[in-house]
Amino acid sequence: MKIVAARTNSGSGDLIAAPRLALCLDFANTLAGRGSAVPLEALHDFDDLIGWCLAAGFLPEEEAARCRSRARENPDRAKSVFANAIALREAIYRIFGRLAVGAEAENEDLNRLNRALTEAPVRGAVARGCSGFGWRIDPDREAAAELLAPVVWSAGDLLAGKHLGRVRLCANQKCLWLFLDDSLGGARRWCSMQACGNRAKTQRHYQRSKGE
Repeated sequence: MKIVAARTNSGSGDLIAAPRLALCLDFANTLAGRGSAVPLEALHDFDDLIGWCLAAGFLPEEEAARCRSRARENPDRAKSVFANAIALREAIYRIFGRLAVGAEAENEDLNRLNRALTEAPVRGAVARGCSGFGWRIDPDREAAAELLAPVVWSAGDLLAGKHLGRVRLCANQKCLWLFLDDSLGGARRWCSMQACGNRAKTQRHYQRSKGE
């Protein structure tokens, strides 16, 4: 999925647009095919994590280069940040995955998210940038929650907002992606009709043809 959260630099600190509500779900989905025999991992190391942040649109090229330079200088620190990012990703997936099926989120996962929210930069002021308004923050990206601040914010905003009931798990039991159901009737079952939805239709057609 394409992330559209915009990023500009203007004045002191960084200016970050309000993240899409589904940004945290997109991060959780960087491990794909969770119900399959061999899930597909998109993030294998710190460099992959930086690449995802770049693609998501909230980390500028120059800052990504600085993060990678610091990682080369202190690889153990980079490994720690990456490990914490993956632990945060899994907590986010479990929180919304359980809520999507009507279960309660585990306190341990909520506590991890709350720690990340505490460690993330504070959205204390808005400022004008070249492409509109954004949150003015001063992150140093020395922790996973700082690097992934928009992801953490989106998770908190989604949990506390009115769209939480629209979080779904893909009905394809081999997929199990999380998504935000934006359909008019709120009855969407598949992360993508072009992918999982079409496969399900093909499978149903095949089963009907066998029974004829």
